[in-house]
Amino acid sequence: YLEDINDHDESSARYRVFGCPPGAYGIGILDLIEAKNWEDEHDFAKCYINWGGFAYSKSAPEGIEAKSEFTHRLSTVEIAIHNQDDREHDIFDSDDYFQFHGGMIATIKALSGKNPKGYFGDTSNPSAPKVRDIKEESLYVYRTRVVNPKWLESIMQHGYKGASEMAATVDYLFGFDATADVMEDFMYEQVAQSYALDKQTQKFYEQSNPWALRGISERLLEAAHRGMWEPKPETLADLKQALLMSDMALEGRSESK
Repeated sequence: YLEDINDHDESSARYRVFGCPPGAYGIGILDLIEAKNWEDEHDFAKCYINWGGFAYSKSAPEGIEAKSEFTHRLSTVEIAIHNQDDREHDIFDSDDYFQFHGGMIATIKALSGKNPKGYFGDTSNPSAPKVRDIKEESLYVYRTRVVNPKWLESIMQHGYKGASEMAATVDYLFGFDATADVMEDFMYEQVAQSYALDKQTQKFYEQSNPWALRGISERLLEAAHRGMWEPKPETLADLKQALLMSDMALEGRSESK
């Protein structure tokens, strides 16, 4: 605090609560991911600061632009933690997780040049709270839901919506990996096999939602192209074939109308 006063006035040195502009919501990183308009953590950092650089305090309850103060504050952070008090949701079932928590990790890395320690606080059982490293939490969600055959079987019972949820899961794990580097090659490999290359699953997409297979294949290929994982040669070839198959299926649907 005393050091901050040397560079900022006393009121701004007290800023601790930051958020998006008044009346807005979000941090903007989802738009970068969807538009494929990013290269590394520096692009995420620029977006995170522009969207999150508004301070809220007793002296500024309506919010005030404080991007320089936000940048300074983040550059000194060593630990980024997200606490959650329920297990109804997980880090791979919403874009908010990778936008806010992953975005913070990416921004700290871009500003400081160091990887901060990322943690997930699980307080779903108040009498036995748990704190996991963010990679450990990612592996936990990957094993218990993402590639869990029981979950996959149950979600497919929901037809079009189920396929959409599967595609969204791939998008969200991609987003978290892009911002916080949480995925290992073997995880991508199994996701590719379970979500895109399994014959029964492909048949499910064909009948329920061919757009889902296209989106999943594209996202996994994008991750490979960006060097986020190194797929086996046969997996890469099969993903390209799956994308081609989905494009042909969708083209056939449009021609039949």
